[in-house]
Amino acid sequence: MSPGPPSPAAAAAVRTEALTRRFGAFVAVDQVWLTIPRGQICGLLGPNGAGKSTLIRLLCGILAPTSGAAWVDGCDVERAPECVKERIGYMSQRFSLYGELTVAENLRFFAGIYGLDRRRAQQRAAWALAMAGLRGQEQRLARELAGGFRQRLALGCALLHEPPILFLDEPTSGVDPVARRRFWELIYQLADAGTTVAVSTHFLDEAEHCHTVLLMDRGRVVAAGRPDELRQQGLDGVVVEIACDQPERAVDILAQAGWARDPALFGASVHAVVDDARAGASRARQALTAAGLTVQAVRPVESALEDVFIHLIERADRAAAAARRSRDH
Repeated sequence: MSPGPPSPAAAAAVRTEALTRRFGAFVAVDQVWLTIPRGQICGLLGPNGAGKSTLIRLLCGILAPTSGAAWVDGCDVERAPECVKERIGYMSQRFSLYGELTVAENLRFFAGIYGLDRRRAQQRAAWALAMAGLRGQEQRLARELAGGFRQRLALGCALLHEPPILFLDEPTSGVDPVARRRFWELIYQLADAGTTVAVSTHFLDEAEHCHTVLLMDRGRVVAAGRPDELRQQGLDGVVVEIACDQPERAVDILAQAGWARDPALFGASVHAVVDDARAGASRARQALTAAGLTVQAVRPVESALEDVFIHLIERADRAAAAARRSRDH
């Protein structure tokens, strides 16, 4: 996967070229180039408002692009959206089941939408019930299910017709960590069986589970590649982790220092990028202590995707600000 123009590949399940979507003057998806090989998990990563959901809706044929192009399983999303919809499964960001219907009724409803005959619908419903852990719960209303079970049932409904490509829009938002882990186990199984999965998330740890990651911010691709590539190539320096009694204040102090780049909260600690691990750690300890903070520890750590993402967004923001200043003068 690359943020630049991809080379056409017969094996590509999804491909876009300068895909753009505007809503009036607002650009929700801005010149996105993307290639997803078959059988891979592609993570669309970014904060709320980054353009992830809009990109997925474009790829599902729900929205038409303003400019650019996209193909899903060989189907042009603008010229043949119905062709696309026959070849994909889609699990929306919001709860996509009918709460007043039972588990069994939801399965029958979606089987009917996908045009499955009775025998095939029964086979696939049995598979979905087993996958979701809902055998014996067929007559329960969907709205009465716990979040993790609703999530897996929604996934089962999206997969009843065995689509080769699956789009998941923030599927683990609002569920507990155990449910998140079990859901990702299902995604692994699907990819191992040959299903291509594009999944959007704002959980940076989930990106570690993907073959490739697309980092998005304000509709644009900030970076793309394998998680290990991004960790190794995304930073211009070394990450130091600072444990202190006032981490939020520490972020402000380091941001004003100039020599510490992109300081940010990381759990209960602070991460910042410095040129040299030993010198940077010493300067951080001195600056924070001089400001009256109690510093427990400062140490270099391996960069995480969150560090890379913050660094790349800050770098893009600085470049955009410099470009604006240049135009103004």
